[in-house]
Amino acid sequence: MMRGEALIAYRSLLRATRKSFAGDTLMLNGSASEVRKKFEENRHVTSDTEIQKLLDEAREASQFISTMIVQAKLNDRGGYEVKLDKEHAGETLELPSEASLKKSA
Repeated sequence: MMRGEALIAYRSLLRATRKSFAGDTLMLNGSASEVRKKFEENRHVTSDTEIQKLLDEAREASQFISTMIVQAKLNDRGGYEVKLDKEHAGETLELPSEASLKKSA
């Protein structure tokens, strides 16, 4: 049963990253690689308590990615735009400044 839960958590994380990083190949590949790496690192965990803890962390990560990560896109005016989805409603988002976005680009 835990194996099925792990697969559900894995797929949920990948779905969350695909949605949050749509159109950003670098982030899509990096996040998928990181998710895979974390699950592989814990493949041989046998303690039910530890497995449950890891599954809870995976669910929290999926929720966090879905609700707290929003990508700003450069618009044709040279500024950045953020489009929030219904998943972000009620969440407190910290938007980066234009200066910090330009530094990271």
